Parts: sequence; structure tokens; C-alpha cells
Amino acid sequence: MHSTGSGRSGSRGSSMVIRHGRGWAIAISLLMSGIGQAAEHAQPFLHSVQIPYNRPPLPEAGPNTTVPPNTEPLSPEEVKRAEALLPLLSGNQEFWAMGQFVHLGAPVTPILVKALTMPDPRLRYNAIETMKMIKDPSVAPALVKSAIEPLEMPRVREHALRTAVRLNPAVTPQAIEAMAKDSHDSIRKAAAFEARHVRENAVIPVLIGLIQDEEMYVAITAFDSLMRLTRHNTEMHDWQMSTQKDRKEWAKEWIRWWEVSEDTFEIPPPPRRRRRLQFP
Repeated sequence: MHSTGSGRSGSRGSSMVIRHGRGWAIAISLLMSGIGQAAEHAQPFLHSVQIPYNRPPLPEAGPNTTVPPNTEPLSPEEVKRAEALLPLLSGNQEFWAMGQFVHLGAPVTPILVKALTMPDPRLRYNAIETMKMIKDPSVAPALVKSAIEPLEMPRVREHALRTAVRLNPAVTPQAIEAMAKDSHDSIRKAAAFEARHVRENAVIPVLIGLIQDEEMYVAITAFDSLMRLTRHNTEMHDWQMSTQKDRKEWAKEWIRWWEVSEDTFEIPPPPRRRRRLQFP
């Protein structure tokens, strides 16, 4: 008796599910057909409308509220104030102190040079960064001295060379040559990279020596700088998969070329930057 009742209830349940399923299917089909008919009736009214575009007015030039850097010699009070600011180049107020030095301008750079011999490496690094922002070429010799100092931290030495190259590249070949022989591979790489910005023939034999470096990434950086400076075409080599033995062999091509071209070669001008297209 129980099995018969359960069978009937199961058949009724399944028939109800089928009926409900058919009902949903019919409802969905009617809905879709209604949407299709509505789209057919609305088709004649659907067309693109071109909305006129009016360029917004250009903003008016506002007043120049920036304070130009100082160009006058520092007074005794300003000298004392600048010397008192030196310790603040490392700490919570370092950015404020750097801004104060930048405002004092080029006359304050002799005081900043004193920071290159102070014990705090962060202070020395920030002093170099401040000199870079002031853009006074007269500090380049002091920066070169810091760059070739073997007891200085590599990070500070690299930054000193980078800033000296940006301010006065003509005084940096000596530093590049010295750093190319350094025991730290990061220092040799920095010399190889910054040499591309020094348009002096003196850096070319240094770079030829560096393409034979034991560290592959140092050699590749030197090769890239050589190509940028000289635009000399050589045989194609796989520098990415090379060994030091390979690089020494390939360097012979550059050595022979430089022996012939040293007296007459002139570094070509840098390529012009492409102007970006400006659309009206």
C-alpha cells in the first residue's frame, strides 16, 4: 500500500514539474516574440543623430605665484642659516630643508658641498639630489670626487656620477674611467650607462674595455652605450647568451675599428626627439 501511494505521488509531482516547465517555456517564448515585434515597429525610428561639439574655452593664464631662486650672494645671516640646515637633510624635515636650499639658489652650493663629507650617507645622498635640482655646474668636480671615492657607498657614488654627468659632462670622463675598474659590478654598470651621455672620445676605449666584463649585464650596458655614441655597425652577435670568452673575442672588432678611427672620429649629434602630433 505504501509503495503504491508513493508511486502515485511521485508521478503527480513529476507531471506538475513538467507542466510548470512547459509554462515557463511558453512564457519566455511569448516574451521574446513580443520584444522582437517591438523592435520591428521601432526600427524606422532608430537612426543616428549627430550632436554638435563645441570646444570648451581655453583656461586663462593665472598669475605666476612661484618664487624665483635667489641669485644674489648670501648674507652672513643666510650663510649661518644654510649651515644650520645641513643636518636637516636627513630626517623628517629633509624635503623641507631641500626646498630651502633650492630657494637659496646657486650661491648656497659651496655649503652643500660640505655635506659630501658628513658621516650620514642619507644626508650625502640628499645633498647630491639638492645640487641636481639647483643645477649649478660648478659643483661637478666635487661630485666627481665623491663618485671615485672607493670608501663611499655605491648608491651615493652612482648618484654623484649621474648628477655630475647631468650638470657638466665634460669633467666626468676621469670618473667613468676610474669607476669602470671598480670591484663592484654595480659601479661598473653605472659607469657604462652614464658614459652614453658624455659625448667625449675619451669614454669610447673605456666602453670597449667594459664590453669584455665578466658580468654580462655590465657588458651589455657598455655595448648599448657604444652603439648609441658611435653608431658603428659591427657583426651581429648574441650578447644576451654570451660568455666572457665570446665577448673578449667580439671586442677585437671594436679594438681594430678604434685603432683606425681614433684620430678622425667625431661623435655624431644625438638623434632629435620626435614631436608629438597635436590634434586640433
